[in-house]
Amino acid sequence: MSEHETHTVEVAGIKRDLRLFEIKPGLKIAILNILGDTEFVQACAKELAEQLKDKDYDVLVTAEAKSIPLAHALSVETKKPYVVLRKSYKPYMGNALKAETLSITTGQPQTLILDEKDVEMMKGKKVIIVDDVISTGSTLQGMRMILDKARASVVAEAAIFTEGDRAQWMHIVSLGHLPLFTD
Repeated sequence: MSEHETHTVEVAGIKRDLRLFEIKPGLKIAILNILGDTEFVQACAKELAEQLKDKDYDVLVTAEAKSIPLAHALSVETKKPYVVLRKSYKPYMGNALKAETLSITTGQPQTLILDEKDVEMMKGKKVIIVDDVISTGSTLQGMRMILDKARASVVAEAAIFTEGDRAQWMHIVSLGHLPLFTD
């Protein structure tokens, strides 16, 4: 029995209790951490692949780190390659493209980086952005900025869950919606 408040979700018949985390006084969000949860990731990838089957795209793109397993599993399901936008620059990344966003979970700015090896490959490609949870849209905005610089076009955005203002995320291909929890 957990001593923490949780919110129960269900995707493809698999239930998970998500711990509630206070991001500012009086406001909590349900934290989805799919790292290491192979059963849940595979089920989500299968469901998202089904929802994306009529989309015309070349590449899946995600941001480091929690959504990498989802992008990988979705890549296996769809037989489409995936690219990861990194959060820290390494010298081997060469002349990389960068964009800055604000993380809702840390409240800090974060940089997204497209490795030079992926820049040329992205030119003219149709892309689906993949994330675990879309909350404020700041990561999406940063990902779109990099993809625009790389001359790729975003044809869809997909996530396991959207969060917050549901109407704002009606265009997102998702498997569910997480409410905000207020005192």
